[in-house]
Amino acid sequence: MVNIVLHEPEMPANTGNIGRTCVATGSVLHLIEPLGFKINDKMLKRAGLDYWDKLDVRRYVNFEDFLAKNPGAKIYMATTKSKQTYTDVHYEDGCYIMFGKESAGIPEEILLNYKETAVRIPMFDEIRSLNLGNSVAIILYEALRQQEFKELQLEGQLHHYEW
Repeated sequence: MVNIVLHEPEMPANTGNIGRTCVATGSVLHLIEPLGFKINDKMLKRAGLDYWDKLDVRRYVNFEDFLAKNPGAKIYMATTKSKQTYTDVHYEDGCYIMFGKESAGIPEEILLNYKETAVRIPMFDEIRSLNLGNSVAIILYEALRQQEFKELQLEGQLHHYEW
């Protein structure tokens, strides 16, 4: 199992999409306030579709509250400022992968304490960052791949035909 942490997310559609991805992968979603929307926001529910009630979502008033309620958490920080890529590390079962808000990322004063576990997604220099939902999916699925997709369905079925 992997924990996804969003630090001060601003856009309800991104958080809803990420929540749906968490439900599909059995991941827990941790939201660190302030949020740029209300949890009952229509855009959030629309992006999460009918999965939001199945989501294990936890809220925190700030990063210190998150740390206090998750002592000893192994946290990987997703940031464009890291020297190592998201495939350079080994994601342990139960680890936390934290992403910053859409407009600014994770604050540098937090990143300074996580240099060894900060990771980046390679991209062209001209691009400031990827969409938050895409970034979560890329790194989350790498972590799950490393854990051999434990407990996830690995085979699909056609609706009317057989392979």
